[in-house]
Amino acid sequence: MVDWIRSQPFIVACLFLTCVAGVRSQCTYWLGRAVRAGLVRSAWAKRIASQAALRARDKLERWGWPMIPVSFLTVGLQTAVNLSAGLIGWRWPKYTLAAVPGWIMWGVVYAAGGLALFAGIAAIWAAAPWLAVATVQTLVVLVVAAVYITRRRRVLAAAATG
Repeated sequence: MVDWIRSQPFIVACLFLTCVAGVRSQCTYWLGRAVRAGLVRSAWAKRIASQAALRARDKLERWGWPMIPVSFLTVGLQTAVNLSAGLIGWRWPKYTLAAVPGWIMWGVVYAAGGLALFAGIAAIWAAAPWLAVATVQTLVVLVVAAVYITRRRRVLAAAATG
């Protein structure tokens, strides 16, 4: 599949990946709505209301609609935010309008190089699985450090002014 996408002209790859993001986010949103309505009753449905989904719901309620398109630039938070939008009962038109810019960003990012990142990690895994794990762990540590430093600076700046 990755080879097929990379063999397409850039605009075709962007459009295809934008549609993939749209279908995936709509399915996740409607799953959240089904759980909210009580249509899905299982142990799996209980896990949907997990700590990650609850944190995403809190962020969504705190930051509002901008959180939805921004979530498409993350891995993991995207699903939790889309699911939470359904769980808290956001109206479908409002959710979809907020999500469309995220779909487009996701399509462009993955067409421009996001897929190359995953293909590179897969190639490293094939050659040396321990190196792939170390690479992913390093990327995670760098992202966590960047978030921590940014938040720390924000807290220090708020303390200095207030």
